[in-house]
Amino acid sequence: MVGTVIVRDGAMVGEAFHARTGHPHAESLALAAAGDGARGATAYVTLEPCAHHGRTPPCTEALISAGVARVVACHRDPDPRVAGRGFERLRAAGVMVTVGMLAEEAIRLNLNYLLPRLLQRPAVTLKWAMSLDGRIASAAGESQWLSSPAARRWALGLREEHDAILVGIGTVLADDPRLDRRLKRAQGPILRVVLDRGLRTPSGARLFGVAGPVRIYTECADAARHAALVAAGATIVALPSVTVESVLADLFTSGVGSVLVEGGQAVATAFFEAGLFDRVVAVSCGLLLGGSRSPAPLGGAGRGLASAARIGPLDARRVGGDVVMTGWNQGCLRDLLKSAGV
Repeated sequence: MVGTVIVRDGAMVGEAFHARTGHPHAESLALAAAGDGARGATAYVTLEPCAHHGRTPPCTEALISAGVARVVACHRDPDPRVAGRGFERLRAAGVMVTVGMLAEEAIRLNLNYLLPRLLQRPAVTLKWAMSLDGRIASAAGESQWLSSPAARRWALGLREEHDAILVGIGTVLADDPRLDRRLKRAQGPILRVVLDRGLRTPSGARLFGVAGPVRIYTECADAARHAALVAAGATIVALPSVTVESVLADLFTSGVGSVLVEGGQAVATAFFEAGLFDRVVAVSCGLLLGGSRSPAPLGGAGRGLASAARIGPLDARRVGGDVVMTGWNQGCLRDLLKSAGV
């Protein structure tokens, strides 16, 4: 998710964004829009321009050839093929380079791209819907549906932005979800991940009625259960212990760069207690449930104020009759800013 704006004499002469992998980069498209107006101009880019031949030509050479006088970039690209080489090439050609403007905003925009490359694990988004009094289900376990149809459709867009969606066995048994993409914005199906220590996933679950991969992490060695789920279409990954750390490590090794966690309280709490989450999306709905047995999004022992996970900046928007709040794990953002050299 890279954008470029080209400015000359105080006027914008070109702008563009990178639509998808394999398509022309933002810099090249913006230069084409600017034409001769790019000579002597400043190019503002959200990410360091590439300096290597990949699926597209190097953007550094396009900027130099167009006669751009200055490049202002939010931060460097951690891709080892770039990693500062783009800035070096521009400076060597006499282009003035400024780095660091709006770095945190650009990192939030590109979280799913940057975090795996900088921290060697997938980016993790925790998502839940809750009542106005902070309950994700009634005392009887009812959770469908807390949010409005408009908010549920908006939330489906999150699946288009992630490589994988993850739930626990409790969600599979209680809701029998498909966990699929439905908006047709992304290329291909999403990876459906189930944490199921005892391998209780039914072979007839709706997960298997939708095209796309299903991966189940388990500690169970029962050969018959393995065989039944493999026959249904699952990939079984047996681990000595199914933990957040071990699952994320395996997903990262498999090339998964981002995970949307839609599980219930137990799964969300596991990620929270491990400190391995980067963004929180909470849909607050206009109803009150009450009851001491109605579950909250997070359980466990909890934290004191001094050790609380700080989430921000917070963005709030109305969707249908609900309010969607999005925030970023400040500890994660600090690590990313440091790793990005800002």
